[in-house]
Amino acid sequence: MISAPTTFNFGEDWLTASTALSIASGKTKVALTDSTRKKVNSSWKIVQNIVDKGDPVYGINTGFGPLCTTKISKEETTILQTNILQSHSVGVGDPIAKEIAKLMMILKVQSLAKGFSGIAETTLDRIIWHIEHDAIPVVPAQGSVGASGDLAPLSHLFLPLIGLGKIMFGGKTIPADKFLNGVGLKPLELGPKEGLALINGTQFIAAHAVKVVEKLHACLSHADIIGAMMIEGLQGSVKPFFKELHELRPFKGNIHVAQRVKRLLKGSEIMEDHIDCERVQDPYSLRCIPQVHGASRNAWLHLKELVEVELNSVTDNPVIINEEFTISGGNFHGQPLAMALDYACLAASEIGNISDRRIYLSLEGNSPGVPKLLMKDTGINSGYMILQYTTAALASENKGLCFPSSADSIPTSLGQEDHVSMGSIGGRKALQVIGNVEKILAIELLTAAQAFEFRKPMKSGVFLDEIHKEVRKNVPFAEKDRVFANDIEAGIQMIQDKTIIKVIHEIEKKEKISLATQFSDEFEVY
Repeated sequence: MISAPTTFNFGEDWLTASTALSIASGKTKVALTDSTRKKVNSSWKIVQNIVDKGDPVYGINTGFGPLCTTKISKEETTILQTNILQSHSVGVGDPIAKEIAKLMMILKVQSLAKGFSGIAETTLDRIIWHIEHDAIPVVPAQGSVGASGDLAPLSHLFLPLIGLGKIMFGGKTIPADKFLNGVGLKPLELGPKEGLALINGTQFIAAHAVKVVEKLHACLSHADIIGAMMIEGLQGSVKPFFKELHELRPFKGNIHVAQRVKRLLKGSEIMEDHIDCERVQDPYSLRCIPQVHGASRNAWLHLKELVEVELNSVTDNPVIINEEFTISGGNFHGQPLAMALDYACLAASEIGNISDRRIYLSLEGNSPGVPKLLMKDTGINSGYMILQYTTAALASENKGLCFPSSADSIPTSLGQEDHVSMGSIGGRKALQVIGNVEKILAIELLTAAQAFEFRKPMKSGVFLDEIHKEVRKNVPFAEKDRVFANDIEAGIQMIQDKTIIKVIHEIEKKEKISLATQFSDEFEVY
């Protein structure tokens, strides 16, 4: 595993999802090098020269969108940039998470620091100040169509630069003018093109994508581990995980999952006890774990690769190439991430879908030694019956959320923006689906641990035995009905805290064994 750097140089270093998250958490510091400052200043001076010459360049001395043919005087260029932040701040709905808003700022600085946007050095320094002091603007969740970038959310994000909007600081939400006054800072006066540079870009979509990369990765890891525990609890077969099978259909994700699960099951007395049973093959939810989990792994890998390109790209418009050459193009269009986020949303949903099927399977009572509904004394007790109702509801809700946002396009800006990506909606939706999957996996963890209990006194291998012990620290074995909502909450907390993943890492260190495969580096969140 590659650790995030202790200091990240905006505009020069390669930004990854994990580094962006490390900056957001305060673990990695940030800086602008002298060479980056020189590039930024050079681009800023080019914009000043364009204003002085008076030749029309979109967004510098013209109006925006359908007003692109309206000439703006030199004296009005500053007013134009202030007005664009105000007029485009039309977001609605609940604020996005503070971490995601902070990620937006981090990603925006990385893009602007490339030196193609005409931003002032002082403006970049102010944004970095907000990042370093964890003073993060309030950004409403709804209002972006992901076309000319994420105009509405980015406008809200940067309102505090001019003394407007609100800021989250120290657990409170404070009006920006009051906050700035309290810390001894004055609002900035934006120069030509600066307002446009701040709000043009895909940072809302990309920040959500970073969180999708992180959270879906954890779900995929949990799904393999919990699926392996369910295989043991129901005494499924280990043969579907043999390398000889997957060499015949060598998708990276499939091979990675199969090797991980097989190693999780290694040394298990439970699996040894099952070798000579008469059952020929398991239901798909057990037997096809490599194929289904693996396909979602492949989707995750595709998203991660695209996200890294986006995090290190210039998504502004127009782009300042040099003194004589500016390009008004479409690098702000969110389609590259929008489609991948829809794919990742489906990939996440399928992990929850197959998990629900394994939960249902565990309740049927068809596995020798495991009672129906995972409880011996049923009738007066309903056992784990109703937990599967919850996972069925969550899995069904996810299916409804899987309609691809990027399949839709509603023209905006009086037809100037006649094809939009809706990637902002796709990003929010993907995180909603992943949140539901975390809950489904938590319930599978509880049912797998309950089934696992009926295999005692036989032991599993070192990994799953220790994970079972960890589950039992938080959720006791159920001999009769109780308020299972409490158990579910404990399970969800374990999933969100990555408790069982941490147990795996501790065992790997202690026992000097590893679940790593030849593709592990690719399937890490670097």
